[in-house]
Amino acid sequence: MHLAELNIGRLVADTDDPRVAEFMNNLDRINGLGKRMPGFVWMMEGTGGQGNTDAKLDDSGRLVPNLTVWETAESLEIFVFKTLHKAFMARRAEWFEVLGDMHFVMWWVPEGHHPSLDEAMGKLQHLRDHGETPDAFGWTYLRAHPHAPEQVSADGSENT
Repeated sequence: MHLAELNIGRLVADTDDPRVAEFMNNLDRINGLGKRMPGFVWMMEGTGGQGNTDAKLDDSGRLVPNLTVWETAESLEIFVFKTLHKAFMARRAEWFEVLGDMHFVMWWVPEGHHPSLDEAMGKLQHLRDHGETPDAFGWTYLRAHPHAPEQVSADGSENT
């Protein structure tokens, strides 16, 4: 099993606005870093040269998704918290509005599966409706259960 993640953000301005220019100008750099990371599997990409920001979730065009798949939880965690990505994440308040609803979800997918945006949005809704479960979860659940279901034996112990 691989780990899929969806993160949604609402930009404070349109993608061509100077207020988000630094973020937009570094998007390829950060996405490229992620793609070169050990454990990276796949990223949803657009066709208009803006990577994930091509997929719009509302009429404003400012609510944008990031959808990726990773071999392991550890590989995603290293990218998110131990690379240049961390510096950009620390500055997210400059470029993104605070969202009231849950906007991040992870779930296990079979190797070779590239989730659709509809599937990912369904997982996010499941998390919103039911809280963290084995089907849709956040970092707290993942840190308590870091291995894919196939790595856990019938008695609940983790197989390594």
